[in-house]
Amino acid sequence: MASSTPIPEGKYVKTANGLTIHYHEAGTGEPVVFIHGSGPGASGYSNFKGNFRWFAERNFHSIVPDMPGFGLASKPTDVEYTLDFFVESLHGFLNAIGVTRSVLLGNSLGGAIALGYTLAHPAEVNKLVLMAPGGVEERETYFQMEGIREMINLFMGGGIDANSLRRLLSKLVYDSSLVTDELVAERLGVYKLQHQGVLATMKVPNMTSRLGEIKCPVLGLWGTKDLFNPVGGAMKILDGCADARFVLVNRCGHWVMVEHRDLFNHTCLDFLSR
Repeated sequence: MASSTPIPEGKYVKTANGLTIHYHEAGTGEPVVFIHGSGPGASGYSNFKGNFRWFAERNFHSIVPDMPGFGLASKPTDVEYTLDFFVESLHGFLNAIGVTRSVLLGNSLGGAIALGYTLAHPAEVNKLVLMAPGGVEERETYFQMEGIREMINLFMGGGIDANSLRRLLSKLVYDSSLVTDELVAERLGVYKLQHQGVLATMKVPNMTSRLGEIKCPVLGLWGTKDLFNPVGGAMKILDGCADARFVLVNRCGHWVMVEHRDLFNHTCLDFLSR
């Protein structure tokens, strides 16, 4: 790990609209784009460090970008962090690295970005993997969730330290022993690079009424103890999408890919390989 950055540095690319996107990649084969969630100190590496190399070892091209406002990517202060902004930023990033068609795999906000991207650019998405995705409830419903309330209070209060961040991260998982000192340190380091406008201006619409437009195969995974996104969203995706299946995992919070890594990895491999 480079001493000057809170997470390991990968590669950087500049998009056509001037954003600098930091990303990790590994492997060759069909591209799989791992899209991270939101929150203080979020990054692609933190969300998927236990997954993307495993996929690369099984003949997939794993691509793990930091979305604008997060990780080591650009953090513009003169934009609103809307879903459209994230979708077109991801589109610009994939164009910049020459990826024209891929599997999108997203958690939480990343799941909403994956849904929005598929609706905006359907010809560019082979399959979708969604872990507790946003974008299938009204804003008020999310704000009633225990984890979301604490995240917003901490992020907007500007007083996050290691202890308060550990408490928040512990709400993301069913088993709090997974919140290690290393995880807290890397998230705290990234948080110190962020600004409040990321969450203050974030807007993600409810896309439930448009799910019928998604024709590619969809795999979803959701922890039944999720304190951030209500698990009932799984039924909305099953009802709305033409080709969808879901795995509900008990004793699991918001991070299926972290808490049940082997189940997640092998379930995704089976879906992507067929």
